[in-house]
Amino acid sequence: MIDLEQRRAEFARLHESGCFVIPNPWDIGTARFLQHCGFRALATTSAGFQYSQGQIDSVLGLSCEAALAHIAEMVNATDLPVSADFQTGYAHDPEGVAANVARCVDTGVAGLSIEDATGEPGQLYDLALAVERIRAARAAIDGTGAQVLLTARAESYLVGHHEPLKDVLQRLTAYAEAGADVLFAPGPRTPKELGAIVSAVAPKPVNAIVMGNMGLTVQDLAELGVRRISVGSALARTAWGAFVRAARMMAEEGSFEGLVSAASFDELNAIFEAYDGASPRQGKASP
Repeated sequence: MIDLEQRRAEFARLHESGCFVIPNPWDIGTARFLQHCGFRALATTSAGFQYSQGQIDSVLGLSCEAALAHIAEMVNATDLPVSADFQTGYAHDPEGVAANVARCVDTGVAGLSIEDATGEPGQLYDLALAVERIRAARAAIDGTGAQVLLTARAESYLVGHHEPLKDVLQRLTAYAEAGADVLFAPGPRTPKELGAIVSAVAPKPVNAIVMGNMGLTVQDLAELGVRRISVGSALARTAWGAFVRAARMMAEEGSFEGLVSAASFDELNAIFEAYDGASPRQGKASP
């Protein structure tokens, strides 16, 4: 059994050099399978979780209480460090962000992210307020005494900013100065853009997200200086894609051909046997 402080220390070490993939499960089973695969850390996905609850992907669609309960479930599912997709901090004002961040730390996370989209279409927080929100999150983490990494997200690409790279560079530089440990801008897809972000905030680590086949490998991203690679809701959407196709074939064509890629009982039972009747954190750490 790996204790909480060991997991947090290991998560910090992963960010010191090299490049690692931090995949995003959305329930206990997917978290445990990713541990089985040998990944060294996990991150939650708010979109993946919301889809599992029959909800749209929306910053405003999930309550703080529901998010915290899900994050705690993910923390307790395995003995890997977990970084929480904590969206906007579930508050607009810095004081509210700070209070909720402290609650998130209490779940046992090794890291958490705060983003600067307001939840309204096309809207980002003004830079000055966005910086204060990151400062508040930093102070809240420091106030707990826990070794928890703070990731600051600039959502300029996702909200359709007219000069997204320029805005991202300005925002991420400011967030780094405000105390963020890791910098993250979802949306850039070219080596030039990703390299510019890495250079702008160096030596602090950068998280890149791969939401589909963007033509770059882990090695390619590592050579650009990316330290951490997440996939957001991509694994959840991949699973949904197979489910949707199989269900529609049954409903519309009377065909069961969509079930051909189903995992076998033996395969799944062998994977989850290590956790059966045991504390979740006593499962196997590798295949």
